Amino acid sequence: MLSKIPFEIKSLKKEDLEKEIIRVGIIAELDAINLYEQLAAMTDNSLLKKVFLDIAKEEKVHVGEFQELLMILDQEHSPSLEEGKEEVSALSKSKSSNK
Repeated sequence: MLSKIPFEIKSLKKEDLEKEIIRVGIIAELDAINLYEQLAAMTDNSLLKKVFLDIAKEEKVHVGEFQELLMILDQEHSPSLEEGKEEVSALSKSKSSNK
């Protein structure tokens, strides 16, 4: 993403704008997490690695904050997250029973 909003604001309905703004925030945070973790993996300097991973961890908190906002503003978001969680749980149980 790297600081470019991936949609045309004028094309959105007013009631969807805030949800889309939050989703862009989530995308930006995930982008930052990936960048910082990749940079940490590139260095042998333990202090630099530690700082990049600490910053990446902070970005994960920001994702959680945006997720919470999205659950408040988007009535479909929370049930969809729960459904996804249940699907992964079911798949992980079937995978462990196949071992």
